[in-house]
Amino acid sequence: MSSSQLDDNFLLARKTQALSLRAVLIQNIRQFFIQHHFLEIETPLRIPSPAPEEHIEAISSGDWFLQTSPELCMKRLLAAGYPRIFQISKCFRAAERGSKHLPEFTMLEWYVAQFDYSQLMEQCEAMLITALKDMGHTQDIIRQNNKINLASPWERISVADAFSKYAPTGLQEALHQDRFDEILVEYIEPRLGIDRPTFIYDYPAKLAALAKIKKSDPNVAERFELYIGGLELANGFSELTDAREQRQRFEEALEAHAAKNWASYAMPEKFLATLEHLPPCAGIALGIDRLAMILANADKIDDVVAFTPETL
Repeated sequence: MSSSQLDDNFLLARKTQALSLRAVLIQNIRQFFIQHHFLEIETPLRIPSPAPEEHIEAISSGDWFLQTSPELCMKRLLAAGYPRIFQISKCFRAAERGSKHLPEFTMLEWYVAQFDYSQLMEQCEAMLITALKDMGHTQDIIRQNNKINLASPWERISVADAFSKYAPTGLQEALHQDRFDEILVEYIEPRLGIDRPTFIYDYPAKLAALAKIKKSDPNVAERFELYIGGLELANGFSELTDAREQRQRFEEALEAHAAKNWASYAMPEKFLATLEHLPPCAGIALGIDRLAMILANADKIDDVVAFTPETL
């Protein structure tokens, strides 16, 4: 056996505890959804067109693409009458590699008919508390020498309030300067979920993506993200069901892709055609790899997956 093979085997052997933890985590998550009468489904990894989103680039697979999320197919199932569905699947995104990112990663995604984003936050909290309790985390977890209290209720803070509390500039000024993401990452994210998990909610309407605009405040979308230990873990929202508005958002995203010289997608027409049948609903995507990072107290995503692209 060559020295490089020995090194590879050593690296894999070092991950035994993390991979065992990851396996139990996935089993506990799956058990929660089964007990709450969700249908586990599978959708294709290779699709003709992903959902166009300004900051997400898909990976080509022949004339089609590897899914960036199972969202489009899962919503088509929801529109066909499946009221509670979940999936744990591989997703793929180009140019995403770092200590917290992989181009191929594992996503938990679930949808509930007749739910809104507030109810989904409650369900997400209940699911994680249950799954982590079954792993021995009955009260707290340790992340980078910091104790994070898991007791309900978890913190909820609006995006506007988070900017007021943590950022050097207000939300509207950040948007005007086109510095929203920069300020969020530098000043706000490191402060979220430090003592207890935090939901940050009511994102600016221009960042709605596939989320519904809030009736009581058209300046914001019914969208939230979950942070634990300063790490973004999940993104959820009340789903937009207006096909015309969704098409317009997709067109704007495709224009942004063209400006970056990214691959051109066809408009996902079959998905748009089903939106008129989509019931009021909410959906969420949660990164399994990042959740495993938190539980393993790992600094790098590499430590909680068996193989990274560089080791293949």
